[in-house]
Amino acid sequence: METKQAMAALTALGHATRLAAFRLLVEAGPDGRMAGEIAEALAVPGATLSFHLKELVHAGLVENENRGRNVCYRARFDAMNGLVAYLTHNCCAGSPDEACAPGAAGSKPRA
Repeated sequence: METKQAMAALTALGHATRLAAFRLLVEAGPDGRMAGEIAEALAVPGATLSFHLKELVHAGLVENENRGRNVCYRARFDAMNGLVAYLTHNCCAGSPDEACAPGAAGSKPRA
């Protein structure tokens, strides 16, 4: 992932509603979720959610598929993994220290 792509992804995820929507889509896995389901789960009006999902699509973190009159959204796991790889490139200056390994103290995600 290039710096410009990482900046777009981080900017998109820098809003609470977009971050929550992205996390729901990651949780849903490859099947994704319908826009209405996401709106209901987040208690966000459809028009507002549409704006936020468009930003996630534009950042390359989410893809959408029209299903008749409905739209299904899916997280792009390749983009998510690319962002994580970009952020952790040269982690701990390449030292064998396991301080930043998954599950290490201080590396657990917060709710």
